[in-house]
Amino acid sequence: MKHWISAFRPRTLVLAVASIAMGAFLAAHDGVLRWPVVLLTILTATSLQVLSNLANDYGDTIHGADSSERAGPSRAVQSGAITKEAMKRAIYLAVIISAICGLALLFVAFGLDGWRWIATFIGIGALAIWAAIAYTASKNPYGYIGLGDIMVMIFFGYVAVLGTYFLQATQLNLQALLPATAVGLLSVAVLNVNNTRDIHSDRLAGKRSIPVRIGERNARIYHWLLLLGALGAATIYVLVRYETPWQWLFLLSAPIIIRTGLQLWRGKTAAEIDPLLKQTALSTLLFTLLFGIGQILG
Repeated sequence: MKHWISAFRPRTLVLAVASIAMGAFLAAHDGVLRWPVVLLTILTATSLQVLSNLANDYGDTIHGADSSERAGPSRAVQSGAITKEAMKRAIYLAVIISAICGLALLFVAFGLDGWRWIATFIGIGALAIWAAIAYTASKNPYGYIGLGDIMVMIFFGYVAVLGTYFLQATQLNLQALLPATAVGLLSVAVLNVNNTRDIHSDRLAGKRSIPVRIGERNARIYHWLLLLGALGAATIYVLVRYETPWQWLFLLSAPIIIRTGLQLWRGKTAAEIDPLLKQTALSTLLFTLLFGIGQILG
């Protein structure tokens, strides 16, 4: 059981919660929050994140990124703790669970008469399942050509935040693009920590992640752009929709976010960088909670 829990990569699951929470907070501010929809959305997003993590464990093993050269924590399939066949079965099961959760969410959100929106979101859900698997577990994984960052931005930022809002309000709030961008950039920062840690083993395996493509120093500069871009997007949103000083509450997370950037900048070894994966993910959740609470109090 402990090997399966490790394969779920719990420290990354908070990103799914943070993305959905941001959309829920925006919906609450606009008076359209529906708790059953929020809870089912979190369950669906978490299931998809688990699917992605299992597929990543399997895919990086068969493509060679997870090997004895890898500096990060040992993966379940690569270490032999879980067989390839067992992992494939778990991936199929995760697809089924994600689909069931997603369908339940859509029927609660739109009802039986909302078949047009249900059909649209089924298509989005199918793309999300494809993205979760194809990142590393497909024949031509897009994560191996440096497109992982873009996909994280799309799904953890825009799809998750705007989708969560739409599921409750049945309309889009275009100003929500700014907080969606903030959460998306911070989620990409988590991936960048992972890829910077694994830069040497990824290079040997032919995995052309962003750090491999631009080099280790530039990956750290890129990381600063992600962090500052997220804080900047949130700041612009507050300036555009300013109501009370409570909306600046998210700035309390800024020192923690900046601290993770400084640690990555100074970190030289994988052992120094690896703890930042959890810290950056948790700082993303903290940022979201403070931002959302500030919106509600405002």
